[in-house]
Amino acid sequence: MEALSKEKYIDRLDFIGYCIEIYKEAKSMNGADVYRLFEKYGALDYIYKYYEALHITGERYTIDDIDEFILKRK
Repeated sequence: MEALSKEKYIDRLDFIGYCIEIYKEAKSMNGADVYRLFEKYGALDYIYKYYEALHITGERYTIDDIDEFILKRK
């Protein structure tokens, strides 16, 4: 894994928080349940790893991409 500057690391963590928020709204879930779901299926690591690609997409695409990622792991 590449060494990230503190700023880039914080950007990725902020984006994970953003993804939890948009996912919970889209799925009518609470944040804790979304976090547990993401943790269970490795979506947190996925979002972190693919931040560069995901953070430039729209909200709907990001949600759909996370759904597809989780579905493949069920």
